Amino acid sequence: MSVLTASHVGQSFGAYDVFSGVSASIPADGRVGLVGPNGVGKTTLLLILAGLAQPSSGQVQIARGTRLGYLSQESSDAFVGRNHTVYDEMRTVFTHLDELAVRLRQMEHAMSDNPEDDLLAEYSALQERFELLGGYEYELQIKRTLTGLGFDKTSWSLPLEHLSGGQKTRALLARLLLEKPDLLILDEPTNHLDVQAIEWLESTLRTWPGALLVVSHDRYFLDRVANTIWEMSPAGIEVYRGGYTAYLQQRNERWERKQRQFDALMERIAKEMDFIRRYMAGQRTQMAQGKLSRLAREVEAIHAGGLDVLTALKSKGWLQVQQEVGLDSRPAGTISELQQRISELRPPLQPPSLQFQIQAGPRSGNIVLRTKDLEVGYPGNSLFRSDDIEFHRREIAGLIGPNGVGKTTFLRTILDQLPPLAGEVELGASLKVGYFAQAHDDMRPDNTVLDEFMRHRPMQISEARSFLARYLFRGDDVYNRVSTLSGGEQARLALAILALEGANFLLLDEPTNHLDIPAQETLQLALETFEGTILLVSHDRYLIDRLASQVWDLRDGRLQVYNGGYQTYLVQRDQEGLEEQVPIVQPVAEPELLVARPAGPQRSKNAQRRHVQRLQDLEDQVHELELELSRLTDELQEATLRQEVEEIMRISQEYGVIETTLADVLVKWEAAHELG
Repeated sequence: MSVLTASHVGQSFGAYDVFSGVSASIPADGRVGLVGPNGVGKTTLLLILAGLAQPSSGQVQIARGTRLGYLSQESSDAFVGRNHTVYDEMRTVFTHLDELAVRLRQMEHAMSDNPEDDLLAEYSALQERFELLGGYEYELQIKRTLTGLGFDKTSWSLPLEHLSGGQKTRALLARLLLEKPDLLILDEPTNHLDVQAIEWLESTLRTWPGALLVVSHDRYFLDRVANTIWEMSPAGIEVYRGGYTAYLQQRNERWERKQRQFDALMERIAKEMDFIRRYMAGQRTQMAQGKLSRLAREVEAIHAGGLDVLTALKSKGWLQVQQEVGLDSRPAGTISELQQRISELRPPLQPPSLQFQIQAGPRSGNIVLRTKDLEVGYPGNSLFRSDDIEFHRREIAGLIGPNGVGKTTFLRTILDQLPPLAGEVELGASLKVGYFAQAHDDMRPDNTVLDEFMRHRPMQISEARSFLARYLFRGDDVYNRVSTLSGGEQARLALAILALEGANFLLLDEPTNHLDIPAQETLQLALETFEGTILLVSHDRYLIDRLASQVWDLRDGRLQVYNGGYQTYLVQRDQEGLEEQVPIVQPVAEPELLVARPAGPQRSKNAQRRHVQRLQDLEDQVHELELELSRLTDELQEATLRQEVEEIMRISQEYGVIETTLADVLVKWEAAHELG
């Protein structure tokens, strides 16, 4: 059963058509990722589907009783006129449970004065309902959700009006998750989250009980969360099964299939046109006229609805297809008219994308970067200390970590723009460094795109414009001033300039920021084929997962080097987290008895043994708490039969405490179990 169905939805502003022909549905358990280039209308479509805007054409049907929740990209205007704190705002989701709790307290007082059978029965039924609705654990749900989305306890008491725009967006997301709508519509939910919060959100949405529709440029997030991808273009939506990686494979196969279909179609059309010309005035005039009419209808239908309408023509007929695709014109009536319409057919086009390629400069030495006892920061403000690094030619390192821990400062230290506080940084021989700055501070805001590009390498204007066209600066776009460019346009210009430099060592600071998914894909391909060395600072986990041969994790005042790709890093990081959670108490040995313990495999065995023991301990706790709940249930039934009001109240309160504790232990067990 579908909770939402869109039929031929389109949106226009005056004479400008943003998109048209959007038809798709979301099943009750669907998790849909909506992708497409910037400017195609994804946010506009979400507003229409959420009932917050009206389409110019088509309709949206929502299943009766479906509750929708919508998160916009920027929610700085959320909570207007609400004087709650962050925590109190979350509690408003559970007002019905607070009302039930008040009713239970009132009944308890009434029973203490007059313990009638009917009142006891009503109390028992109401208490069971309170429990089933989560009355004993919703406070825990609130705390988990706020913590998961990056709100520490000190921010729970902040008034909503004092929150930043990003904090308000996170608070609105928290409330939506607690409300558990039947269809959750999210527009770029990861924009204001760090990696830890994104991972928590992924885990939450993977077990989401309802339907989900999400727009995101985070490809790793889409892989983890979505089971269906909608690819949006001005002509409508193509539906793909699976996550983002599965969508990529299917999309490429679909493009190839459509190209083959078009080639076969043009070959058939050529043969039929040859038949029509030869026999229109001969013995087979009637047959040729019939072919002319059928072919004219096919060509007009293709113009209106693409190659897919050919299949529909075979099963539905011309009149029905004409109505469905909104075809107004009559088919061509003469051979020359038909030939003109055939000449206007165009092969299926892939969406416009960057044509980005970085040619590496001369070969560098084998060791590209080496550090020893390095400390990075500013005088009087140490940011972090680093593991000793030896970085080799053709390696790709992904530098990750929360905002503000010193990643950009580290790059500036490598570039010798800042001296290290301690230790050494040494660049290898024959290096030519190319630096992509996150803020693009080196661009001159008053320059045009063309002037800024040619400032880095003088060339003929025609050559420069041809080069810039590969980065989607076409026509008069090259005369726009840098100060007027969007974040994505500035990033594309910076990439165009970077491609000129002939570097063999790239330092890239958040290169995918502001890029849409097609541009991210092109950049990824360019970096995959780059013949030099790359140090990549990025929150783009998909890019790091595809490229990095080692991960440099910067957090808690330390840069730690992990050899291997992103998945290997995740396993090692989670294993370290387990070891920290389960400290092992060792007996104190005499100094002469202390022996060096072997590293590597032995440590892994010990960690695995501790992990197994932790799982067993948690399972034992779960078993004991479940037994305790069973005992309390029996006692509650007996107290109810004996009409012992005070005992009923005591047991109910104890039951609630034990149930909350059990829920907390189960969460810990699930987390440990997933780490395997």
